[in-house]
This record gives sequence, C-alpha cells and structure tokens, in this order.
Amino acid sequence: MSIEVSIINNKASNPATLPTLTEELRQSILRKTEKTSLFLKQAVVEFPNVTFANSLGAEDMVLTDIISRGSLPIEIFSLDTGRLPKETYDLITEAESHYQKKFKIYFPNFEKVEDYVNTNGINAFYQSTDLRKACCFIRKVEPLTRALASKQAWITGMRAEQSKTRSDLPFREYDSSNKLEKLNPLSDWTEKEIWGYIRIHSVPYNKLHDEFYPSIGCAPCTRAIAMGEDIRAGRWWWEDENGKECGLHVKQNLNP
Repeated sequence: MSIEVSIINNKASNPATLPTLTEELRQSILRKTEKTSLFLKQAVVEFPNVTFANSLGAEDMVLTDIISRGSLPIEIFSLDTGRLPKETYDLITEAESHYQKKFKIYFPNFEKVEDYVNTNGINAFYQSTDLRKACCFIRKVEPLTRALASKQAWITGMRAEQSKTRSDLPFREYDSSNKLEKLNPLSDWTEKEIWGYIRIHSVPYNKLHDEFYPSIGCAPCTRAIAMGEDIRAGRWWWEDENGKECGLHVKQNLNP
C-alpha cells in the first residue's frame, strides 16, 4: 500500500485560519460564546467533578480560552500518545504559559506500546484498519479511560460540522463506554466562528493549522489537505472516510 500523497505547499498560508471578521460573524461569535459560557457554568453546577479532554485542536483552544476567561473550576487534560508532532508539544508549552495553568497529561502504558511495536512493527497502523485501531486503543482509548475514572462528566471540543460520523452530534449525551455524561458545547459552531474567535481573542493554536492541517493527531497519521477537501481528510487518509475515528468518540452498540 502506498501512503504517499501530493499536498499543497505546506508553507502557504491557509485562508481558513484567517476569516474576514465581518460584523455578522462577530455577532454570531458573541452569541455562541455567551451560550457556551452559560453551558459550561451549568455543567460545573450539575457535575462538580467535570473534566475537559483538550485534544489541542483549534476548537479545544477556544474552549480553553472560554474556561480561563470565566475562571471556571474545570480540570483540563490532554493525551500524549508519544507520536505527536513537534508543533503540538510547542502548543502545550505556549498554552500553559499563556493561561498560567498546567494541563494534566496522560501517557499510554509503555508495556503495551512495546508489545505492540515488537509484535507488529513501528508503523504497523498503515498495514490494516484493525492494526491502526489497536494502536489508537493503546495510545488514546486506554489513557482516556484512566483520565475519566471517577469523573461525573467530560467535555469535548467536537463539532457536528467536522465529519459525517459527527453530523448528528448532540450538545449532551450519555457515554455508555465510559459510563458518564459527555458534553459537546461547540456542537453548532462553524469552522469560521472557531477561527474568528481565535483571531479576536489572540488564542494560542497549533501552527500546523496555518499549513493546511485542519485536524491534527499523531504525526504519522496526519497530513495536510488540499483546498476543498473534507477537514478530516488528512486523518488516516489511507482508510475509508466513513470509519475515521480513533475510538475516543465511538458510541458503544448496546443492541448486538
């Protein structure tokens, strides 16, 4: 299987990250910011032991900013898979300095990583969807399970517009896999509103976004996209687009 792909010169400036800040867009961002802030405040009241899974994407940085501006008592954590791009680590450092807040970092179980690599190969995830999902489970799903243990609810930066698998994303749902409430306060935000907020408030963000990386995961599994491609086309691009999830947000089938 070939994994090579032709992409845009990734030194070009991505216009999606620089939306024109019209008055209409500003007002839309203001309304949704107030709505999101209220949603988060209510979440803290209902679920005092709530946590925010910050994947360090543009959406997650918007939520981090809203949480910080509201001085909301919400824990923020991230998953370090061990194969993140340098730019993602740079963002963690920048964001912690900017917000004067440490993110809690969870790592995969090193024995499971060693076993996977020694059994299958360092880049075995390119060989089949099953091997890719097994890698995601070790590096993402299992650490997430530990991060959510004893929590009442968790917050994500997911948006309905992001992909076909998220098109019906509710603001609130029960996470049957982790057995707690899952909150998606940015479900109805558009990409333009996300980037408008980032520009208005000078929010730190991953610089790979400027190089046509709208969705960023592990370095070997993320590429830049061409103009007009789906915003998640650069994630696991060698697989069928209908199954492009790492397992963090896959709903458990309760009716086998």
